[in-house]
Amino acid sequence: MPNRKVLITGASSGLGAALARAHAGPGVTLVLWGRNQERLDMTALQCGALGAAIRTDGFDLRDIDALIARLKSCEAEAPIDLAIFCAGMGGTVPADQFAEAPEIARAMAEVNFCSPVVGASFLSGVMAKRGRGQIILIGSIAESFPLPMAAVYAGTKAGLAMFAEALALRMAPHHVAVTLVSPGFIDTPMSRQVTEAKPFLMTADRAAQIIARKSLRRPLRIVVPWQFAVIRLFANLVPRPVLRLILRRA
Repeated sequence: MPNRKVLITGASSGLGAALARAHAGPGVTLVLWGRNQERLDMTALQCGALGAAIRTDGFDLRDIDALIARLKSCEAEAPIDLAIFCAGMGGTVPADQFAEAPEIARAMAEVNFCSPVVGASFLSGVMAKRGRGQIILIGSIAESFPLPMAAVYAGTKAGLAMFAEALALRMAPHHVAVTLVSPGFIDTPMSRQVTEAKPFLMTADRAAQIIARKSLRRPLRIVVPWQFAVIRLFANLVPRPVLRLILRRA
């Protein structure tokens, strides 16, 4: 069986680490990137015990030049078959603030939007040249709602969703699949910072197993848990002014 090379960003914890475990196994080389090398090493130990070959690199994905350089080096060693851009930054505006602090807004935009867009743009080009490959972008169900308590987060994820759809259309003739994953509430360190209710909360490992299984069909979108697909469907039937009023009052 040929070796499969899988790149995962944000693999040091949460959903990224769970996705690494879900893809680990004999015949798989996992390239795991994240900011925290110590936590990356823990993920590497777990995945290595499952039979995968592991390479880790701890760096800040907001360093776009470093990201591009590492992608080029990784590709030069052996082609990447699947790239999962999972690194993300969340949070809501504190009750005693009017809006997100500018430095936090910038960091969130760089992590949630700039980094995956640049990375996917580079890899989709090299994958298209060889006529195969898959890119998975981890968004959020927040992309579908103008959340007043998380305007920056929702905005970055909405932008990523549009990019994923457009890139999928661009890559389809070249046999490169682009899948957007829109999670609801997943039990991760990021979601634990949210103090509001978290309906249909799912463990990271369960979510990763579903994503890994469904992505084999190379779909355009995966919503997990499935209940949020229904919620989004009904929300889209509500007139936008009414939805804005509901969210504003909430």
